[in-house]
Amino acid sequence: MNIMTGCLAATSGEVVIGGYDIFQDAAQAKRLIGDLPEQPPLYLDRTPREYLRFVARAKGIPEKRIPGELDRVMTVTGTLDVADRLMKNLSKGYRQRVGIAQAVLGDPEVIILDEPTVGLDPRQITEIRELIRQLGKERTVILSSHILSEVQQVCTTILILSKGKLVACDTPENLERLFAGKSTVELTAEAAEEEIPGILSGVSHIVNLTANARQDGACDVTLELDTPAEHEICREIFFAFSRSGKAILRMTAGKASLEDIFMELTDSGKARLVNRPLYLPNSWARGYHKRMYNFETQHYTALLLPQALNDGKTS
Repeated sequence: MNIMTGCLAATSGEVVIGGYDIFQDAAQAKRLIGDLPEQPPLYLDRTPREYLRFVARAKGIPEKRIPGELDRVMTVTGTLDVADRLMKNLSKGYRQRVGIAQAVLGDPEVIILDEPTVGLDPRQITEIRELIRQLGKERTVILSSHILSEVQQVCTTILILSKGKLVACDTPENLERLFAGKSTVELTAEAAEEEIPGILSGVSHIVNLTANARQDGACDVTLELDTPAEHEICREIFFAFSRSGKAILRMTAGKASLEDIFMELTDSGKARLVNRPLYLPNSWARGYHKRMYNFETQHYTALLLPQALNDGKTS
């Protein structure tokens, strides 16, 4: 993240944002970036308004535009009502909002957020996630997080790094399908335990069946499938019980979690991952991803964010 924002020199490779190299054309590239590091660089003895005015001047925003720009970013981030309170008296959630406000100053095309919800309480986490979603509607947001449930809820494109190498890049839905392997279906039916195998005997793709009777007379059933549990198989299961005159009280199709996918891609003990192809979304131009990643050496060489990719998505 520090290399992408130009705060740390790279030993090899390049970072190009909007056609500008972050090291060769630093001034032009950095105008396109808003950055929130893991520890927001706040001055706690200043108010949010004072701090944001300082940041606006440091970013080179014309003096006449600063008052309106401050009102805009504080409205977007929900900090206008605490604009004149000392930041040392604000909650961590509000401080994080001020940190995001300084990243949004100047209306950059790309916003980079590093662990934006670390240390926040559940309510503050929900508020920050919603703020990130709103920001992602108008610009590219790059979110770095080890909280995988957060990534799954907020992001439209997921990139997974393992030992400095980009090993996956796709939508959450596509990653779940690609790494689903054996999926499961869990259901509760008004049927006796011994009736379940017969009812489901005609359903395809079932490789294992577990049934447990409940005290209320119903039965909990777990089915392991050799294919992702898509609608067709769930329909087969539904109609199998319907033909038997038995009601399904609950049915849930299981799928690979992002945690499972992450562990599979980053598990160093799995040698087969060395030759795993890089998964890239179809919307990424062919010429761009060839420059981003060398499939033979598995070397990550550049992050390109041209206008074609700056489509208001959150990654």
